[in-house]
Amino acid sequence: MNPTGPATSRTTGTGESAARSGGRSGGRRFATHTVSNQPPPLAPHDALAADHALGEALDRWCRPGLAAPGGQLAEIGALAGSEQAREWAFDAHRHPPRLVTHDRYGERADEVEFHPSWHHLLGRAVGWGLHGAAWTAGEATPHLARAAGFYLWSQAEAGHGCPVSMTYAAVPALRAEESLSAAWTPLLSSTAYDPGLRPAAGKRGALAGMAMTEKQGGSDVRSNTTRADPAGAGGGDGTDGVDGGGGEYVLTGHKWFCSAPMSDVFLVLAQAPGGLTCFVLPRVLPDGTRNALRLVRLKDKLGNRSNASAEVEFEGALASRLGPEGRGVATILSMVNATRLDCVLGSAALMRRAVGEAIWHATHRWAFGRPLADQPAMANVLADLALEQEAATTLAMRLAAATDAAETDPGERALLRIALPAAKYHVCKRASAVAAEALECLGGNGYVEESGMPMLFRESPLNSVWEGAGSVQALDVLRALRREPDALTAWLGEIAPARGADPRLDRAVEDLLTSLADLSEPEYTARRLAERIAVVFQGALLVRYAPPEVADAFCASRLGPGGCATFGTLPRGTGAAAIVDRATPAALPR
Repeated sequence: MNPTGPATSRTTGTGESAARSGGRSGGRRFATHTVSNQPPPLAPHDALAADHALGEALDRWCRPGLAAPGGQLAEIGALAGSEQAREWAFDAHRHPPRLVTHDRYGERADEVEFHPSWHHLLGRAVGWGLHGAAWTAGEATPHLARAAGFYLWSQAEAGHGCPVSMTYAAVPALRAEESLSAAWTPLLSSTAYDPGLRPAAGKRGALAGMAMTEKQGGSDVRSNTTRADPAGAGGGDGTDGVDGGGGEYVLTGHKWFCSAPMSDVFLVLAQAPGGLTCFVLPRVLPDGTRNALRLVRLKDKLGNRSNASAEVEFEGALASRLGPEGRGVATILSMVNATRLDCVLGSAALMRRAVGEAIWHATHRWAFGRPLADQPAMANVLADLALEQEAATTLAMRLAAATDAAETDPGERALLRIALPAAKYHVCKRASAVAAEALECLGGNGYVEESGMPMLFRESPLNSVWEGAGSVQALDVLRALRREPDALTAWLGEIAPARGADPRLDRAVEDLLTSLADLSEPEYTARRLAERIAVVFQGALLVRYAPPEVADAFCASRLGPGGCATFGTLPRGTGAAAIVDRATPAALPR
């Protein structure tokens, strides 16, 4: 793959700047060795142009010309692969957000300070409309276009995607109350990035966060203890400090996780007199005073370190009810479904970045007389990683296309009901395995921070945890199978066009249907069931749309009895070289 031989050599030594100028050595360079066989930098590269799986998905399911040169996706792809974006990502993680609880006079401030690189990353995302703009866009396939942009820009840095995703998800949830939707949707869909805590009326754009989880409950939000008391006998009409909605309440309690606490507005679950209810809580009240949301501390997280997550307390915070009392979970589900899609997109993006880095290194790094990528064992690993990434990307884009169609097509809504939690379960689980294996492809070089691989590895478990960990997703798949037969019918309809094209896929479908007929211990086997639904769906999509070598290798390695084994275990006869070539990024002239 690299007929020109090892990378160009260069000389190095101690005190590089001193060596250039002579320094105290009187001109001696103190050269200790010649550096050779180092891959050239991948940056800059075009993240869109070399992503064949993405490009083909856009041609298939999106409006024509979306990925054309000069368009917005081309702009995102170019910047995502740039040296500038790489520098922003490193800076945002080296300088994580800082909590400021009080100002210089001792007054409560409850603010979060970010490095300028965070604002560059988030500002670009908002300017491209990767947050709430898809809900108000007039063109065709806005959600698929937005998903492609989110996927591309997440390859630059993932942490800032949290407020982007929550803002995207908040817009449909707000539809439960017309007045609240009218008040907030224009700000949440605006492409003006306007950070800082000010009343909504004085802002050009806004971001949304959420506060659901409490110490005692975790995913069991029905055990929440935060209390919501009606502010007045007649409810709120906006005159007491918040914008009407279903009534004004006073919230008292805590949240163990509040995502993106610098946001302008939050969706919060709390116990009202009628049961668990969803509320809209503005960060700053219309009169300019801070709402009584107190930031206790920022979480010291494994990854996602550029993004702030906080423990918060509500000390009589004012909020508006969103939807009926006692219907909090149902009201918030529209937000959860949207963020689950972004979990799949974000994990697919992380895979793409990790696999690209691994292939680039192995293509340009020589060992035992030839490039690493030409060594049979390494070629097997790289091809296997590329298969996983392409399957994840194709499935994510199909779900985004279904999001567009679901507005008017009941079949697409039913498909999302089963395919989205299954994809969330499987794709997000596989991201950690891909990140670990890709890091190992770089050897010791992949274990040091400068490579960028540790950042990807630390980030990789997040999407599997966020918005319901693995068992929550698997049980949601089971719930859909039990209660919504149209969901399985829609899924089978997606598989049907691929039936007969590959005997391994056909057997996998039959085995899955057989297992569905015997659900004597459904919860015990729920994870296996969710995985197989996702993997069979991926196989059907690749059989229908991917090159033959990709579909053949995926079916041979994923649809047999063993399922998803360790990477680098593709059987003989798979077209590893062609699969790797298809996934190889291309550097741009520097």
